Amino acid sequence: MQQQHRQPELVEGSLPVFVFPTELVFYADDQTSHKQVLTLYNPYEFALKFKVLCTAPNKYTVVDATGAVKPQCCVDIVIRHRDVRACHYGVYDKFRLQVSEQSQRKALGRKEVTATLRPSASQEPPSPRPQDEDRRVKEQFADSEFFEQTAFQTAESRPVAGGPSLLTVLLGLVCMAALMLPTLGELESTVPVYLHLSVNKKLVAAYVLGLLTMVILRT
Repeated sequence: MQQQHRQPELVEGSLPVFVFPTELVFYADDQTSHKQVLTLYNPYEFALKFKVLCTAPNKYTVVDATGAVKPQCCVDIVIRHRDVRACHYGVYDKFRLQVSEQSQRKALGRKEVTATLRPSASQEPPSPRPQDEDRRVKEQFADSEFFEQTAFQTAESRPVAGGPSLLTVLLGLVCMAALMLPTLGELESTVPVYLHLSVNKKLVAAYVLGLLTMVILRT
């Protein structure tokens, strides 16, 4: 009986998704606005899985881009704007929240939220008529493509270009220099005694250098 009662809701794409707010506005001159919170509500009697997609994932960091919502509960999804530049002023991006039942992969419902960056709250442009604004947004996203947001974007500070970072190279040079220093106890050396390293310290330097080499080879 329970399955028959829920069957109409489980048709793919037909489940209503409840998200607040439906628009995110970031202000370049207000750092507190660079962090926004989306609240996803689950009023149903069964748990939901969710996934956050975005048309411009490189601009944003999303905490918990995937997760679950217990029945009749809600979750907060933190979104941070991490590319606050003038060239992005007035550009509309979109987030799509897809939900599905815990035991299924198909998307039961989806909800889209617009996001835009503005220079300042004190320089708000004149509000266009709602129908004009809706038409403009729809035209902009007519052929848009959504991409997955990885959880918390752990590679946020990683350079986009390939190759090792400057810190990795410097740390590698330090380890190489440590290995070239004389070992503690060597008498026939012109290097000052305080620069002599113990065997354990050299082993640590060799180990770190090996790890850095593996990192460099993978980049």
